[in-house]
Amino acid sequence: MHTDIASSSSNFRNVLPTADASGGRRWLYPRSVTGKFTRWRTLVAIVLLVALFAGPFVWVDGHPLFLFNVLERRFVFFGVPFWPQDFYLVAFGLVTFIVFISLFTVVYGRVWCGWACPQTIFMEIIFRKIETWIEGDTNARKRLDASPWTTEKAVKKSLKHGVFFLISFLISNTFLAYIIGRDQWLLLITDDPTKHIAGLTSMLVFTGVFYLVFARLREIVCTTICPYGRLQGVLLDKNSLVVAYDFVRGEPRGKKERSATHQGDHVAEPLRSSQPISAPATPKGDCIDCKLCVHVCPMGIDIRNGTQLECINCTLCMDACDDVMTKVSRPTGLIRMDSQRGIEEGKPFRFTGRIMAYSAALAILLGILGFMLIYRSPVDVTVLRAPGQLFQRESGGYVSNLYLIEIVNKTYQPMPVQFRLNRADATIRFVQPLSTISAGELTKGTFFISLPEKAIHENSTVLQIDVVSNGKTIDQIETKFLGPVNN
Repeated sequence: MHTDIASSSSNFRNVLPTADASGGRRWLYPRSVTGKFTRWRTLVAIVLLVALFAGPFVWVDGHPLFLFNVLERRFVFFGVPFWPQDFYLVAFGLVTFIVFISLFTVVYGRVWCGWACPQTIFMEIIFRKIETWIEGDTNARKRLDASPWTTEKAVKKSLKHGVFFLISFLISNTFLAYIIGRDQWLLLITDDPTKHIAGLTSMLVFTGVFYLVFARLREIVCTTICPYGRLQGVLLDKNSLVVAYDFVRGEPRGKKERSATHQGDHVAEPLRSSQPISAPATPKGDCIDCKLCVHVCPMGIDIRNGTQLECINCTLCMDACDDVMTKVSRPTGLIRMDSQRGIEEGKPFRFTGRIMAYSAALAILLGILGFMLIYRSPVDVTVLRAPGQLFQRESGGYVSNLYLIEIVNKTYQPMPVQFRLNRADATIRFVQPLSTISAGELTKGTFFISLPEKAIHENSTVLQIDVVSNGKTIDQIETKFLGPVNN
């Protein structure tokens, strides 16, 4: 009878792949592997790396495609500027993103971690390959680390860590360009260093952080530091697609004899043989226990033990196993993308009520977010009554209130504006003319609103101000007008 392999090595969940019995660091030396999934993963990584490094230097119509300037509270997404006044959109967008991540994880597991996460891409596609080019393959790296210090070891280690630091410096500069913008970054690296002590210090600090992550922490980031990995226990279920070992087909594992037929089938000897008939051997599964799936895993786990927190769905074990299955004339897919239910019951992936509920919530949130983005006002207007002022009586039987106004132009173009009141008997007068709002700037002004005293019937009268640009109302503000009550 086939059983889940996890039952035969139940202690694997209590042992960290990166720690030895004494709690010390256990370094991993994953073997290189090739295959269709590795090629596709490398292609995806190259596209993402090009997009990442090019992002801060791509400008559209004289403006950055992306900017995350938290210092000046200026943000640009796909060429669209956002301001602190748009924080409600950011908050709603984060909620939508969390629901999307939950839905994506419920369906596809940790595919993001293995295929698109910057930590994995930098570690496996850049740093690990550089380490292999300089120090050699898995066995060569093991021997080098275990050997005493020699000139060769010192040269290789110095070269490797020097290259690691330079790449970390490049990554740090790229992220800094996303934060302060291309022009400010160019000024930072070309101007007198004494004028940019804070910026250069930040650059070196982040360089050190990136170097520490990729030279020392490595896979510990995925298993201990990153909170996303911790979500797997509550998001994954038996219907989630994960990198899974088909224990039904693969067990019991064991080496195959060249003369053995598939699944332990035997050809009976003729009955006329004088030799006694022996009992048939226990049938073997397709897994030949070569442990290549373990040797290529960058997280150091045995995927045959079932779904584990450390698995990032990088599919390296799938390529390694498919290669072995081809060599031993067995069907590929012993390790594949499948659900636990699919392995146990042979049923294809299907949408569950949980997935449909997440999908419905995501569709609603995306619809609301899209509506808010489409109808986002191009300006943000704040009107306040002048502090310490009540009302003033004017000649001709009028009463006036003094107001302060702040207008943020969220666009890249200067904007002509007019201000209209919702009452025909009310007038608005600016202390200084305010007819144009500069692009991407905050403009302040002061104005009076006047009403006939005989038209005031309450201590506080609500007035609506329409902000009009090119004949179109782009914003509406309500304010209160204080005045004497006329019975």
